[in-house]
Amino acid sequence: MRKSVLTEKSFNFAIRIVNFYRYLHQEKMEYVLSNQLLRSGTAIGALISEGCYAESKLDFIHKYGIAQKECNETIYWLKLLFRTNYMNQKEFDSLENDAIELIKIISSSILTAKKSIKKPKHPTPDIV
Repeated sequence: MRKSVLTEKSFNFAIRIVNFYRYLHQEKMEYVLSNQLLRSGTAIGALISEGCYAESKLDFIHKYGIAQKECNETIYWLKLLFRTNYMNQKEFDSLENDAIELIKIISSSILTAKKSIKKPKHPTPDIV
C-alpha cells in the first residue's frame, strides 16, 4: 500500500512526541503530563493507520474522528506544558503547528469521506 501524506506526517509527529517525552522525563523530571502527551500524540498516527484498513467508509470516518480528538487533546497537553514552563515558545510553536496541520488534513479527509457516502436516491417506504 502506498503511504499517504497524512500517514507520514502523523508518524513523524509521533516520533517528535516520543523524543519530547524522553526530554521531559530525563531533563525536566516531568512524568504525569508527559505521559498524557505521549498517549494522545502517538494515538493520532495509530488511528490513521487503522483507518487505512477500515471495514467501511463509516468505520474510516469513525477512526479519523477519534484521531482528530486525540490531536486536539495533544494540543491541550502542549498548551499546559508550555504554560507551566516545561517547554519554551519555539518548542511549543513547532509542535502546535504540526498538530494543527494534522487536524486540518484529518478534518478534510473526514469531509471528503462523508461526501462520498452514497445516499439513497428515493426514500424507501415503511414496511408495515
